[in-house]
Amino acid sequence: MNETKNTESVHGHEVMQMMIASGKTWTRESLIEAIHQKFGATACFYTCSCDNMTAAELMDFLEARGKFVPRGDGFTTDESLVCNH
Repeated sequence: MNETKNTESVHGHEVMQMMIASGKTWTRESLIEAIHQKFGATACFYTCSCDNMTAAELMDFLEARGKFVPRGDGFTTDESLVCNH
């Protein structure tokens, strides 16, 4: 069961905070699956400069902006990479 509504618009910071809280190393596939489980498969995502993104589009956006830190065979993120506005 999803923790939030499928129609919710979710800020990218919430995804990054989920990643940090888990302490896991992610792959593209595992992160998309976790996003869908937590926020719903039809949730839309937004950031400070872009909106109406799918989970995959959000991942592309965050990766392009250097928000993912390589770790082993995957990646993670860091609190210092989450903007505070």
